[in-house]
Amino acid sequence: MAASSGIRMSAEERREAAIRAAVTEFGATGYDGTSTGVIAKRMGVSQPYLFRLFPNKKALFLAAAERCFQGIQEHFERVSEGLEGAEAFRAMCLSYGEVIAGNDVLRMQLQMYVASVDDEEVREFCRKGWMELWSFVVARTGAEERQAAEFFGTGMLVNVLVALGIGEGERCWAGIQEQYADRYPA
Repeated sequence: MAASSGIRMSAEERREAAIRAAVTEFGATGYDGTSTGVIAKRMGVSQPYLFRLFPNKKALFLAAAERCFQGIQEHFERVSEGLEGAEAFRAMCLSYGEVIAGNDVLRMQLQMYVASVDDEEVREFCRKGWMELWSFVVARTGAEERQAAEFFGTGMLVNVLVALGIGEGERCWAGIQEQYADRYPA
């Protein structure tokens, strides 16, 4: 398949394009509500070609979920580079809004958790991704388990507030990220 620019893309480049399209489409309409045809159309390829890249819809969904977890971890690595302990923790807390600002990652996260309710394979995959992210944060920051639980709990609260369209100026936020970032004991 040729890209719209006339430049041929490799299978790996097409695979990356499929994952990006899947994050957007699954994020918007969920696992059950998204057809592979819609994802193929977003990519500008045929559905049979998409199935040459991924054996089935679930494999594509799991690749999108993995990309979501990877993207969050890569962001945390980037913002905490050269930092340790409380400084790394604060950088992660204060920058999380950047991760979900475009809404594709936020939507995909929420859809991953919804799909986990009824699908054991998705649940186990997402549980593993969550635990790897948890372990990364604990290792990078030196946070105790309680602090990590508060960190992730606050992140989920931020997800819900953003999903509900509750702006940072509204009372539900009350400077939540800044206040929490400052609670890491020195």
